[in-house]
Amino acid sequence: MTSLWSSLGPLAVFALVTSITPGPNNTMLTASGLNYGFRRTIPHILGVSVGFAVMVVLVGIGLGNIFNRLPWLYALLKYMSVAYLLWLAWKIATSSMNNASTSHARPLGFLQALGFQWVNPKVWIMTISVISAYTPRQNFLFNLLIACLICGAVNLPSVSLWVGFGAAMKRWLTHPAVLRGFNVGMALLLIASLYPLLQESIPQ
Repeated sequence: MTSLWSSLGPLAVFALVTSITPGPNNTMLTASGLNYGFRRTIPHILGVSVGFAVMVVLVGIGLGNIFNRLPWLYALLKYMSVAYLLWLAWKIATSSMNNASTSHARPLGFLQALGFQWVNPKVWIMTISVISAYTPRQNFLFNLLIACLICGAVNLPSVSLWVGFGAAMKRWLTHPAVLRGFNVGMALLLIASLYPLLQESIPQ
């Protein structure tokens, strides 16, 4: 039987690879770092990392069983995620340095980012993989808590790199047309990340 200690290393590697590779969260964080700066994006960063860790715990203790009994609820979540991600893509594509500097324009907050994890298809895949492949069944709740802490600890610096990248790009993207092109590109990447979810939803 797989022990906790033997799975810690592979779990950390899995969390690193999946957290640092492109996806909806990292695309949005890059755009937020560019348009709002690193400091104003910190609540968004924390919401992503805490939200991922919370999902690991809640799904691990049985929320996944609810979707098995109520498949329509899972389907509803998928359609909600598509609609929400398309709306976020539009917001990114139409944002500008001028809009970001106004008092009415704000980056995603902590609770918004935390809630977004529940409609993020990549995070669902990551969460289910952590529980099924890297959390030993023996002493499951304790192992689940450790897995939650590892995922959060690895995810936080990984996603922060994307914000830093976006913030660093600001000095080179001062021209409005170039900035608009960058934001549109980020929006298209966000839409492209929906492909696996859309493919799953289309009847064969």
